[in-house]
Amino acid sequence: MRTYVNRRHAAHHGRRELYRGALVPCHEVPDRLDRIEAELARRPVGDCVAPVQPAGMRAALERVHTPDYLAFLEGAWHTWSDLDPANVHHDILPSVWPGPGLRRDVAPESFTAQLGRYALDAGTPLMAGTWEAALGGAACTVAAARELGSVHHAFVLTRPPGHHAGAACFGGYCFLNNAALAAEELRAAGAPRVAVLDVDYHHGNGTQSLFYERDDVLTVSLHGDPRTEYPFYLGYADERGRGAGRGCNLNLPLPCGTGFGAWSAALDQAVAAVATFRPEALVVALGVDTFAGDPISGFTLSSSDFSAIGARLAALGLPTLLTLEGGYAVDEVGVNVVNVLAAFGGRCGA
Repeated sequence: MRTYVNRRHAAHHGRRELYRGALVPCHEVPDRLDRIEAELARRPVGDCVAPVQPAGMRAALERVHTPDYLAFLEGAWHTWSDLDPANVHHDILPSVWPGPGLRRDVAPESFTAQLGRYALDAGTPLMAGTWEAALGGAACTVAAARELGSVHHAFVLTRPPGHHAGAACFGGYCFLNNAALAAEELRAAGAPRVAVLDVDYHHGNGTQSLFYERDDVLTVSLHGDPRTEYPFYLGYADERGRGAGRGCNLNLPLPCGTGFGAWSAALDQAVAAVATFRPEALVVALGVDTFAGDPISGFTLSSSDFSAIGARLAALGLPTLLTLEGGYAVDEVGVNVVNVLAAFGGRCGA
């Protein structure tokens, strides 16, 4: 296992998010990554590197995200701070969205309106270092994907996470979709088929949307039932893909309160679907917010369960790239993530 560490992650450190009607301290914080890195120092699983930005990053990003969206993210803080010098003391949060019956085909001049075109929610603040941190994570992901093969298992240790980000939208703490970047990079390198398996508590709506009409990338997700859990508007069991992608998307929604027995049975279904697809490589969107102590999630897995999850994933025997997604019980996040990674440590020359 090689871990690719995003040394720029702490540039993104939100002050407040809107959660259950109140502005509260952000759940997605730099300490998440620091705790994982500290646990890796205590229980090493392979080596750790901090790669420089690979060549061709813009082209890699544009295989996943639209040019206008990337330009907006890159310039958002400068635009915001130029509007009013006092804005530097406040994170950027949206306040208006183009709802049903309103036009999206005209790009407004107002920054507030532009923001609403790209934002999924008011819980994902933008700040001065957001682009730097997200780009650093994307760079780690592309570097890891390009080395997968010479390195049989890779872990991208980065934040902010990515799986909620779509072609032209951010939300759920996500700005650039690292799992999708990895899959696209592996396809560009010649892998005929790639599978993306998302084990985060929240459905990876961005990843599903990006590959929904394709048959070269299988997307599988087990997650909280979207009837009650974020992102609410995607992640239902009847979403199987469209056109050429029909049958290449599998959602396994589970009710709040699900324990490891039922969750593990769903993982068996997910792993079986991956094996049937016969991919050349596997991307795992690794969220550990399925942990019982997570403050914004509703499953009841224990720390020891994550060791079993890692063993089940490693047993597929595939070149595997894992990207860090959720996990907001900060005190336990390091143990939970490294428990997953440790299962890969002795397999396939990791």
